[in-house]
Amino acid sequence: MRLEFKRHGVAGVLALLLLGTGTAQAALFEDDEARRAILDLRQRLEATNNALKAQADDSAQLRRILVELQAQIDNMQAELNKSRGAQEQLTRDVSEMQLRQRDAQTGLDERLRKFEPATISLDGREFQADPAEKRDYDAAMEIFRKGDFAAAQVSLQRFVQRYPQTGYMPSALFWLGNASYAVKDYKASLTQFRQMLNLSPSHGRAPEAMLAISNVQIELKDTKAARKTLEDLIKAYPQSDAAQAARDRLPKLR
Repeated sequence: MRLEFKRHGVAGVLALLLLGTGTAQAALFEDDEARRAILDLRQRLEATNNALKAQADDSAQLRRILVELQAQIDNMQAELNKSRGAQEQLTRDVSEMQLRQRDAQTGLDERLRKFEPATISLDGREFQADPAEKRDYDAAMEIFRKGDFAAAQVSLQRFVQRYPQTGYMPSALFWLGNASYAVKDYKASLTQFRQMLNLSPSHGRAPEAMLAISNVQIELKDTKAARKTLEDLIKAYPQSDAAQAARDRLPKLR
């Protein structure tokens, strides 16, 4: 029994040893695989960490680049807005300058028109006259129409002296003769009416001027000359109202 035990025990022990050896070897193999797996995991983890770190670094760099780009975009937008503002201001300035230029041109045209000759229609005649001529003639006639014949005589006399070539001259002489007659300056009146007739015998007021001359001659007690003037009036302007007046007066002049 004891020997058998020993044999069996030895065998069991050997079996156990063999079993233990196999188990140890299996465990050893399993530990190596685990170690390799762990090493592999560690390597993958480290690689992942490195990749994440690199990615994080790249992201930070990318963010910096994006921030810089955004800053550049903001600067460009600011410059663009500034440029637009300057352009709008320039446009406004140009518009204002154009407006001022138009106003200046309009004002210049108006001032030039004040010096440009105008077509005047007076006593059946048309002629060109400077604005100054028209102004002074109208002013003198306004005085005459008010009945201030002494002032009108002075004003009309100045007019004919100031504008010796004016188209107003025949009419101005006619009214000057009337103003002189009104203040009883008969000799001056006679001279002025004759000047008017010599200058423009076909003037619309020529018949009236001849009739006025006869009146002056009557005032000067020259009846003979007055009759001659009336007869000449009838011959020269037979269809005029002044000629009819002359016909009525002739029988009264003895």
